Amino acid sequence: MNLPNKLTLFRVLLIPFFVVFLLCNITAYDNFIALGIFIIASLTDLADGKIARKYNLVTDFGKFMDPLADKLLVCSAMICLIELGQIPSWVVVIIIAREFTISGFRLIAADNGRVIAASYWGKFKTTFQMIMVILMILNLGFEAAWLTILAQVIMWIALALTIISLCDYIIKNKDVMSGDM
Repeated sequence: MNLPNKLTLFRVLLIPFFVVFLLCNITAYDNFIALGIFIIASLTDLADGKIARKYNLVTDFGKFMDPLADKLLVCSAMICLIELGQIPSWVVVIIIAREFTISGFRLIAADNGRVIAASYWGKFKTTFQMIMVILMILNLGFEAAWLTILAQVIMWIALALTIISLCDYIIKNKDVMSGDM
């Protein structure tokens, strides 16, 4: 297993620790520990892709698992943030529905020997979702009006990018559903 794939798996392994620190009252600094874990996990997403492309270590496993690891990290965070009153559940439902739809596309394509890699729209979407989560976790610790507003603006941008990237995937991969691959 190459380094980018190990980083992807490391990101997945960080998720339970992130959730525990975000939702459980273990220390006075839980939100900041959770934030640190989330940022580290998010940076592994950036690092694994750069390393894979720079050193020609792109694999089908990485093309499949990297976006899945991102989905697990971001969706876990958003579900926790619903409980913490930082994000409306309907926003999370739309985002998770998009993720299931794209995962379905990828599974159908994989059954036909094709791997659908993340698009630029999908990468922008993930980046804004990660920034949104970071701002919302920060807001738990500081509760500043400007931070709340900024988190909400980023949430709306992330939601728009979620819908745009879904449309982009469907248009670019409509042959997956029609069986014309």
